[in-house]
Amino acid sequence: MTDDLAPFDFELPRDHIATEPARPRDSATLLHVRPGLAPDPHVIRDLPDFLREGDLLIANNTAVIRAQLAATRGEAKIGLTLDRILADGSWHALARNSRKLKPQDVLHFGDDVVTATVVDNEGDGAVSIRFSVEGDDFDAFLERVGALALPPYINRPFGPTKQDDADYRTIFSQHRGAVAAPTAGLHFTPEVLTALDAKGIQRRTLTLHVGAGTFLPVRSTIAEHKMHAEWGEIDEETAAAINETRARGGRIVAVGTTSLRLLESAAREDGTVAPWRGETSIFIKPGYRFKAVDVLMTNFHLPRSTLFMLVCAFSGTETMREAYAYAIANGLRFYSYGDACLLERAP
Repeated sequence: MTDDLAPFDFELPRDHIATEPARPRDSATLLHVRPGLAPDPHVIRDLPDFLREGDLLIANNTAVIRAQLAATRGEAKIGLTLDRILADGSWHALARNSRKLKPQDVLHFGDDVVTATVVDNEGDGAVSIRFSVEGDDFDAFLERVGALALPPYINRPFGPTKQDDADYRTIFSQHRGAVAAPTAGLHFTPEVLTALDAKGIQRRTLTLHVGAGTFLPVRSTIAEHKMHAEWGEIDEETAAAINETRARGGRIVAVGTTSLRLLESAAREDGTVAPWRGETSIFIKPGYRFKAVDVLMTNFHLPRSTLFMLVCAFSGTETMREAYAYAIANGLRFYSYGDACLLERAP
């Protein structure tokens, strides 16, 4: 592909950006997108109608943490957004006012007993820090002091609300560690899961802890853009289910680009996977050949973002530009709390 960003850019009226989810969640629009056919609007609760008995639906079971922290170093105020935990137990974070930080600086969080020590200042706002507690004590610290790191396009002048605590959590949430929610999963309700089960559609989960950089637009060129690494795991049960589904001709249906990115990171050339654990920084753009995923359910993404490039790679750039034009013309709601589309893969 070329390095031209123009095919991945579009104008989105600000009033199309959702600031809260549809209620009930499964009443949101589900736009069925198939290469060569006109976009077809439905609602989330219709999802089972478009899947087949024997298909395998795979969702991300990460749970969002309160990743936004207000710290001080002496008189200096430092804003932190946790990105991901590193192998040695320290945290990679994005910091405002980071130029003031140097290794061994100690950060304080109001009157809380927990502190953090700067391990490294990587430049460009990235730091690694080590907290004075771990495990359950660290989780309790985040609950006391942290706030949800909602995307900046969700307007909260006074910070995230108690309602956001419930809204910004998927029904699949199990393993804490994500900065941002895997937003396609926000649409699922117990009723939708029951309907999927009744049709014979199998379900499994994987874990990808979504990082702070996932939804950012590309600010340089496509060739120069550096993806943020994210930690993920596919367990033996999910890997076996994928391989069994593939062997009998069933389809792999990814709930969200996060699930798709981890599946494609782990996939062999024949589409099978082995249990997988580690970091991925896979960048999927037009020209990529998909190995593991046949159908993708995802929300509507930012212009010039790697996620819009991903869906263009999956269903075709012209197909997705037409689908997004339809969504804008018909008042569909965009981004994390918005509507969704069900994408069939281009041949």
